[in-house]
Amino acid sequence: MQVKTCCVTGHRDIPEGKKSYVEAELRKAVLAAIKDGYTRFISGMAEGVDLTFAAIVAEQKENNPALFLEAAIPYRNRLNARDTDFQRLLKACNGFKVLCDKYEPNCFFVRNRYMVAESSRVIAVYDGRERGGTLFTMRAAHTQGKEVRVIEI
Repeated sequence: MQVKTCCVTGHRDIPEGKKSYVEAELRKAVLAAIKDGYTRFISGMAEGVDLTFAAIVAEQKENNPALFLEAAIPYRNRLNARDTDFQRLLKACNGFKVLCDKYEPNCFFVRNRYMVAESSRVIAVYDGRERGGTLFTMRAAHTQGKEVRVIEI
């Protein structure tokens, strides 16, 4: 049986007044993916949307051992981040993939391309910016014929 994989893309800087909305919408999107048979979830583990998504999947894993949470790490030294949420959620992951040995200017794009290539559904939290990693990832997903579910903020 083919494992169905879903990843997330979104902004690091969610406005304070929109954080609860984004979390609620991400929760709905994750639950819909689980209902649709998705069992593998990939997070890029950046602040903001990525960590919120990882926390929701980690919470769902507690009652659903079939779920697999993977961290897509852009560069090796990111594993040493002092961010307590990052470290707690990294421990909740079933596995991780490091995409670049050391920091390089394009390592985040390498990570995003990996997540899209591995996934058939991409959940995107997007505020309309005309540049940046979220837009790049959404465009890559569309180009590859992936399903993109956009949560507009």
